[in-house]
Amino acid sequence: MGTLLTTGAGAAAAAPRWRTVLGVFKLRIGVLITLTALAGLAITPGPAPAAWQVLLMALAVLTASAAAGAFNQYVEAGSDRLMKRTRERAFASGALRAGPLWVVVIVAMLAVAVGATWMLINGVAALFLFLGAFTYGVVYTVGLKRRTWTNIVFGGLAGSFAVLTGAAAVDPAIGILPTLLALVLFLWTPPHFWSLAIANRDDYAAAGVPMLPVVFGNERAARIVHANAIVLVAVSLLPALAGAGPAYLVAALVGGAHFLRRTHALARDPRRERAMAAFFASMVQLSLLVLGVAVDAALR
Repeated sequence: MGTLLTTGAGAAAAAPRWRTVLGVFKLRIGVLITLTALAGLAITPGPAPAAWQVLLMALAVLTASAAAGAFNQYVEAGSDRLMKRTRERAFASGALRAGPLWVVVIVAMLAVAVGATWMLINGVAALFLFLGAFTYGVVYTVGLKRRTWTNIVFGGLAGSFAVLTGAAAVDPAIGILPTLLALVLFLWTPPHFWSLAIANRDDYAAAGVPMLPVVFGNERAARIVHANAIVLVAVSLLPALAGAGPAYLVAALVGGAHFLRRTHALARDPRRERAMAAFFASMVQLSLLVLGVAVDAALR
């Protein structure tokens, strides 16, 4: 990996070498994606896979997500330099050299994750795993991000595919519960990310990225976020009607109410502080949903 490093400027270059490399893989997002995959596994009726298969699935999702995150930073290095929030990322700052060897590493990581899932779990889970990474890395980052404000709507499929990966590890014939949870993840991503985009509108405008608030302005974007959050919270209750347990229902009600309170405040006054509050509230909502699924699974 040493040939992938260079001496760049800024905070990223001054960081320990291992931290600089790990930062490329967006592991915090990867952990969240992995938890949604485990939620998909836990909510799916049927005999649980062996413990080693659950661990393998989790590691495969984390590895595939890391590969997609690294590819995102590799492709976006130029625009990341134009944004205050991202200019210290390793490729953008020059702490890491964005050479072709990185593409080899990224492709190899994804191939190992998908191949191991295919051979040791099943082909359906492997397909969903690949589609999740491909959607984020290629469809969103390369195809849509700089072309349309709807970019993150389709990018949200990456989280949905993670849920379906976990579900397929239990039963390749995906049932209603994991399908509904995947739909929740699909609807969760836009208001989550658009809240962050409102807080960082000037950055996206400077980089020429047509995020929702750049195209429509913060006021209208905030109203769209709140409307989307209402639909999200309504849909998040459907798994409870389809057989998810009481812990999930409580989590959906509490987390949804908290998120709606924050998005309503944002719609009334789209300041940066309220946008970030809505962004963090979306994280709380998703965390509670995952926790609710885990509690119900433990009580079964």
